[in-house]
Amino acid sequence: MLLELKNISKAFSGVQVLHDMNIDIKKGEVHVLLGENGAGKSTIIKIITGAYQKDTGELKWKGENLVINKPSDAINAGIGTIYQELNLIPELSIAENIFLGHEKKRSGKFSLLDRSTMKNEAKQLMERLGQDVDPDELIQNLGVGQQQLVEIAKALSLNCELIIMDEPTSSLSEREAEQLLVTIERLKKQGMTIIYISHRLEEIKRISDRITILRDGSKIRTVDTAATSIDEMIALMVGRSLDNKFPKIQFEKGKEVFSVKNVKLTPDAPEINFSAYQGEILGISGLVGAGRTELARALFGADPIYSGEVFVFGEKQHIRNPIDAIKAGLAFISENRKEEGLFLDQSLTFNKTITKLNKVKSKGLINVRKQKEVAEKYIKDLSIRPNNINLFVKYFSGGNQQKVVIAKWLFTDAKVFIFDEPTRGIDVGAKVEVYKLMNSLVEEGAGVIVISSELPEILGISDRIIVMHEGKITANLNRDEANQEVIMKAATGGCS
Repeated sequence: MLLELKNISKAFSGVQVLHDMNIDIKKGEVHVLLGENGAGKSTIIKIITGAYQKDTGELKWKGENLVINKPSDAINAGIGTIYQELNLIPELSIAENIFLGHEKKRSGKFSLLDRSTMKNEAKQLMERLGQDVDPDELIQNLGVGQQQLVEIAKALSLNCELIIMDEPTSSLSEREAEQLLVTIERLKKQGMTIIYISHRLEEIKRISDRITILRDGSKIRTVDTAATSIDEMIALMVGRSLDNKFPKIQFEKGKEVFSVKNVKLTPDAPEINFSAYQGEILGISGLVGAGRTELARALFGADPIYSGEVFVFGEKQHIRNPIDAIKAGLAFISENRKEEGLFLDQSLTFNKTITKLNKVKSKGLINVRKQKEVAEKYIKDLSIRPNNINLFVKYFSGGNQQKVVIAKWLFTDAKVFIFDEPTRGIDVGAKVEVYKLMNSLVEEGAGVIVISSELPEILGISDRIIVMHEGKITANLNRDEANQEVIMKAATGGCS
């Protein structure tokens, strides 16, 4: 065993999030932590890396007691971590990022930086990961996939024996994700030990040796990947079978609820025209960089529109900023929930009601009792865990944070909901809950627009799909004529 967790427990504000956790990690294996959002995966990682302190239990490293009071203790022991949000400085080079904080220095009186050695070693580390790159290249010029490989090289430069990867493919294109999986397979052959967190069950099945399945802060079971089917993983993870991963309900198509006419985001951009109707979920597909998020942000007033018109239920809207958008009845669930969707250092109650404080005011003052009632209602309706309305949102898991974002916009009584990558980084159980919520919104007469990079998701939940390529709409497909081949052809610029 390389790393052992023995009877680890942890609570936040009286809410128990880990219960007597026992996990062992073998040297040279890819070991997956799998569970619904709120199962305890991130808390375990933060205890191993020194971001949190355990309440009870002990850690063992190669059979010896391991004390980790701060992140540097984990690094010194040989444990490196690659988080979803990359910790790189865009304005510095690959070599400078890899050796940041442990720079190589020349011997001598003035201890000058040994840039030549750092460049050579950075190049060797990247070659070890299958990358032939210039170590002087700036991070800001790399794609997200290559940036993650720089993070891995950084861990290797610290002589880490264990690398923890938290949702490493959640923000990657299919090509970048494949590149990362090949890199993981390469590292495994070199004897590296990896703890891997992901909700993408197909990639878990491909690269892992063992899986520890968690539920509600407790370990359910550790299984051998080869002997466990994906359906069995899901059943163990959520405690129930998810026979229908895309619970689609068909409704009768109604009025035009949202319309975009001759919209251009820049003077040289192509014009964009589309409509969304009651009774349908409109999916927007396309490759990374196709302009989907840019379009959504502009329609919501977060970024400027050069020209064109936007209509809600036939009425022309003048949207210059998000306040105008909210008044017009738009809601935007951003793909970047932590930076654009939440106040992480505020409570669930604060986040839930901040979009429409007038609804919880009495005589010009915020009615705390009414705020509490609203927060408790949505905790129950959306099954948000833990069910503590006063807990800071930063302590919630990714999936439950996403539910808080959705609850925030439900509180505005919006007419049109734009979901941008709504299930990124959340588990299959939470995904089904989000899909059911979309169905409920459609049933209530709202317009629902969903941007997603996952083709099975787009095909599974959409009634109609528009496809974008380089800022242009290249296809408008009904559900019965859409498939992966047709969408991919349109997404790469081909005619559909």
